[in-house]
Amino acid sequence: MNTLSLYVQRNEEVISADSRSLISKRYCTVTSAMNREFWNITSDRQNSIYVGSYGRGTAIDTSDIDILMSLPESYYNQFNSVYGNGQSRLLQAVRQAILVPYPRSEVRADGQVVKINFSDGMFFEILPAFKNWDGSYRYPDTNMGGNWRSTNPKAEQDAMKNKNISSNGLLFDTCKHLRYVRDNYFRSYHLSGIVIDSFVYQAIGNWRWLSSGESSTSAAGTYERILLDCYNQHFMWGAMPLSAPGSNQQVSTDNSRDCLGKVLRYIAD
Repeated sequence: MNTLSLYVQRNEEVISADSRSLISKRYCTVTSAMNREFWNITSDRQNSIYVGSYGRGTAIDTSDIDILMSLPESYYNQFNSVYGNGQSRLLQAVRQAILVPYPRSEVRADGQVVKINFSDGMFFEILPAFKNWDGSYRYPDTNMGGNWRSTNPKAEQDAMKNKNISSNGLLFDTCKHLRYVRDNYFRSYHLSGIVIDSFVYQAIGNWRWLSSGESSTSAAGTYERILLDCYNQHFMWGAMPLSAPGSNQQVSTDNSRDCLGKVLRYIAD
């Protein structure tokens, strides 16, 4: 089993208790509004889950908060049968529901989600979806005339959680650190969170944080260079496809590959 060289987590990579409390309050408000509109119930917890980096446990204080909202199958049938991008009309219906509790916030439909831009700088993204028999979900994509895509966030979250446990927390800490470097040094470039998490999940191998009483047999910086070597050998030119943990769905790296390399080279220097 490999052990880890020196690696220090920064305070900026930790979401404060106050921020988590505010996130929870807004999560409940959004869920309640969506349940009233689409399920005709008042629950502020049912039919919704955290997804994205917050749901996978890899978010930092600058991360968007992603929520998947499960809707009744009847709405899928309704919007799927609409001629001319029913997916776009579904997002507009979700937008109208969210505007009820947040009439003064910037709320807009964007591709697959409805985005909420709060005045304090926090961003929420709401993904309406329909649950399949196997636990995956169909969700709308308004691009290219409209279509439906598939996601399995629970499988991804379970895989990330289990790998994080076996690495003594190194998986989550590495993913958070890459986000910190991206947001502070390469913010003009694009690097999606699922690319970060999927890459680290594949590249981490058996590396882990040292347990109490253990000593490292590796020189400082070895782990960071291992990550960069993995990128250079397998991902720099897209030679190896990147798959999401657990769901094994292919993850597009086309728009993120350049920035991922910059971030990895930065932490390896």
